[in-house]
Amino acid sequence: MREPFGLILAGGRGTRMGSVSKADLALGNLTLLTHVLARLEPQVAAIAVNANGPIATGVPVIPDATPDPLGPLAGVLAGLDWAARQGGTHIVTVAVDTPFFPCDIVPRLLMAGEAHSDGFAIASTSDGMHGTFGLWPTALRDDLAAFLDQGQRKVRAFVHAHNAAIATFPDTTPPSFFNINTPEDLAAAARWL
Repeated sequence: MREPFGLILAGGRGTRMGSVSKADLALGNLTLLTHVLARLEPQVAAIAVNANGPIATGVPVIPDATPDPLGPLAGVLAGLDWAARQGGTHIVTVAVDTPFFPCDIVPRLLMAGEAHSDGFAIASTSDGMHGTFGLWPTALRDDLAAFLDQGQRKVRAFVHAHNAAIATFPDTTPPSFFNINTPEDLAAAARWL
């Protein structure tokens, strides 16, 4: 397997944050997108952001692969299509609102993916699976498109249906997969920062 491409999932509507783009939220002196780019970029061959509106960034921005907002799997599908057009075999996805994800997420997902025939792996901690953090093979594009066409939206259901390998990460402080959904979450992240 070649070095995977990276995809930052930033297509959500940010309704609990007042319907603002979470990518542009400030955490310390940087935006959430800048924090996430800094962690992911050294680990991947190329990087893009999945967003359905304008985002200030120096990397490609790709919209969902579906006309309707169907959640993170529509962004994953767009990322798989983007990577496949460039000859990529896998993407690693991370969420823009999770700035403390592990700095070694890619090698650990790659190691876990060795246990899956297509190299499909999802991150997990003691509090459960983190479905937006995964190693996704472009070979699953057709299956994922069909899954969405059938009205399915749940990442967990797709992951289980395809027996993704699990990459287990230790519990940390701050939590590696702490998700910023509310102003209170942003304030907590600022304290940890």
